[in-house]
Amino acid sequence: MTTSTTSATPSAAASGTFSIGGDLPVHRLGFGAMRIVGKGVWGPPPDWDEAVRVVRRAVELGVTLIDTADSYGPEYSEQIIGEALRPYPEGVVVATKAGLTRSGPDIWEPVGRPEYLRQQLHLSLRRLGLERIDLYQLHRIDGQVPVEDSVGALAEMQKQGLIRHIGLSEVTQEEIEQAQKVAPIVSVQNRYNLIDREWEPTLEYCEANNIAFIPWFPIAVGKLAQPGGAVDAAAAAHGATPSQVALAWLLRRSPVMLPIPGTGSVAHVAENIGAAEVTLTDEEYAELDRAGAAAS
Repeated sequence: MTTSTTSATPSAAASGTFSIGGDLPVHRLGFGAMRIVGKGVWGPPPDWDEAVRVVRRAVELGVTLIDTADSYGPEYSEQIIGEALRPYPEGVVVATKAGLTRSGPDIWEPVGRPEYLRQQLHLSLRRLGLERIDLYQLHRIDGQVPVEDSVGALAEMQKQGLIRHIGLSEVTQEEIEQAQKVAPIVSVQNRYNLIDREWEPTLEYCEANNIAFIPWFPIAVGKLAQPGGAVDAAAAAHGATPSQVALAWLLRRSPVMLPIPGTGSVAHVAENIGAAEVTLTDEEYAELDRAGAAAS
């Protein structure tokens, strides 16, 4: 028989704190707001009021980093966040992104032209009800636009006081260094999870340089959650879910790791945040690491 290690009302504060850019402290376990919109990340959510409740519940349970993008919906995710949280509680950071356009469900096309990014920032400010975006991220590098031009536009708006910090998404170390010649880069948002380590070199660079690493798609576990798998064993030992184990592994993997699990259901918010209270043993962490690397 196992006993759950997570409380009925967990707190993201148990995940610890990281200061983005050295001056923007957030609890390390955040909330990703991609799934509060319609299917295919397109259109409004099937239940708008539930989506608003999801965002509010995340903050009630200690989340201080909410990650979204102008392309989620598009626009609807930012609108929901603005409705749910204005006036924003002290300490809550909303990170948003621009650089991907949408023409339909599951369709994403990069656009990094400076004039487009400037337009999108102002629209995001309006939807969120903010005067400044604390963390504004280039959603993708546009192969048709020099990264210096795209990041240069963000740096210009940073000087105007419209952006506090600048981040990148889906980038290599070389691309980060290229962008850093134009403006300080304080965060990187790449796909990363227990069984997908493609961006391991980027994570290691971020850790060495104290850059926040925000893994998207953080809770994939694949066959490791099947009976007898490493995730299944750890979950049973802690009375936890496979998703909680995957998030607990990420939190332990690196001090710069800021996972942002998302959900469109209030019921699942507490489950995700409960991962902050799962403490893996050295042996469990090592076995998960080995099994995850072998599966990636």
